[in-house]
Amino acid sequence: MALFISGGEIFVIMLIVVMVFGADKIPEIARGLGKGMRQLKDATNEIKHEIQKSAEDNGLDTDIAGDVQKEINKVKEDIEDMSGPIKRQF
Repeated sequence: MALFISGGEIFVIMLIVVMVFGADKIPEIARGLGKGMRQLKDATNEIKHEIQKSAEDNGLDTDIAGDVQKEINKVKEDIEDMSGPIKRQF
């Protein structure tokens, strides 16, 4: 499920926020949301770091994403090598 919000919907949401909280409270609310998002990002990064450190301490391979990306690139190159002569004919 994707979340797509159009410009009109954003305008209606902002109008409701102004009506409920008042224009003078919006900067304070925005600062609080920004601070909360930053704390969440920092906590997420800390958890990732701890998981990676624990995996490395136990001898587990933590570069799975890098290995997958290498394989994807290899398949892309193989497809381009095979499709090259076909593209040139048209």
